[in-house]
Amino acid sequence: MDINRKKQLTAGASILSNIILTTLKIVVGVISGSMSIISEAIHSLSDFGASVLTFFSVVKSSRPADKDHPYGHGKYEDMAGFIEGMLIILAGIFIIYKSSKKIILGEITPAENNLGIAVMLIAVIANIIVSSILFKTSKEANSISLYADAQHLRADVYSSLGVLTGLILIKCTGYNLLDPIIAILVACFIYKTGHKIVKQSVMRLLDYSLSNDEITNLYKIIGNFSNNVKLKDDSLKTRQVGPSTDIDFTLMFPRDTSLCQCHQICDEIENQIRHIYPNASISIHSEPECYDKNCQNLCNKMTKIS
Repeated sequence: MDINRKKQLTAGASILSNIILTTLKIVVGVISGSMSIISEAIHSLSDFGASVLTFFSVVKSSRPADKDHPYGHGKYEDMAGFIEGMLIILAGIFIIYKSSKKIILGEITPAENNLGIAVMLIAVIANIIVSSILFKTSKEANSISLYADAQHLRADVYSSLGVLTGLILIKCTGYNLLDPIIAILVACFIYKTGHKIVKQSVMRLLDYSLSNDEITNLYKIIGNFSNNVKLKDDSLKTRQVGPSTDIDFTLMFPRDTSLCQCHQICDEIENQIRHIYPNASISIHSEPECYDKNCQNLCNKMTKIS
């Protein structure tokens, strides 16, 4: 299956899952009066918004480069990841506010937990399945927006487990203050997840370089050809743009290297890099090893003589 088609189907499945789970949690939260379930409903509502955003971002980013976007549409996914992260953070802050208010004002009411336990169990199972599919596809497509959506749902798994455990404890002990306390703990976890996604998205939007480990791998690949070519100092530049990786560097060749040899070596280096980064956009500039002002003047004189 085409990877762009697979991305769209995966994002669509996430939307459908979130519609069902959000509706269930809202209905059960209102019926039961449980703040922890309502907080999960708010979390799932942000999940739904994020899933819709992810779907449109992967559709947009899969479009080929055009006149207005000569480098492609990859940053739509980075922007979507940033917005998703902010949605998660805002959901966490809202839940903390509402739950703290209940504790301070003493608005703790007994909740009907049987329905809540059933819905939370369904939510845990459904989100484990959907998030696993999202993680798998995001890795295959190197998609930050699908990854953000997967993290969103994985956070929902842990928070739903926390709420499920709390509801069981409340049912067993009758200690209803646990409900808003659990909601606050869930919100803190949600906030941490959102912060991580926002940080990663901002790094991509600001053309942050690849990680040190990834840069080291690139140096190793180029170093395999050290008998024939040398990497120019400080010439290696990298960045992540949506699902694509931009890699740019300059190679220094011995002066007597033929154009055909130069092209062949560049092709071999490029193929090894693409083995690690299939969607990479690689730009290699070639220069003679003796390239400086004196060498340039000499070459110009030789050109005029010939």
